[in-house]
Amino acid sequence: MKKETLERIRRFTSDREWGRFHSPANLAKSIAIEAGELLECFQWDEENYDLGAVKDEVADVIVYCIDLLDRLGLDLDEIVNAKMAKNEAKYPVAKAKGRSTKYDKL
Repeated sequence: MKKETLERIRRFTSDREWGRFHSPANLAKSIAIEAGELLECFQWDEENYDLGAVKDEVADVIVYCIDLLDRLGLDLDEIVNAKMAKNEAKYPVAKAKGRSTKYDKL
């Protein structure tokens, strides 16, 4: 993520004095709410959706995620790579390739 993007998100929140509303719990709730709005884009038709609306909802989810990471002092690359290492161990290619089976059922 570019530093300018993080600074823009911080400035947006600060300019509106919304920081007091952005506790980790409130941000987690907002992520879930926005993810629901993203899902709503595909509610009745999985093939004919409004790409503009999808982009807006994905952006909302990402902005809240970035804000949460920032509030908790977490590094995006670090936590994603740590989780990918866990996923790679749980889903070895030899067992998981071409399958959607949960890791404990492989």
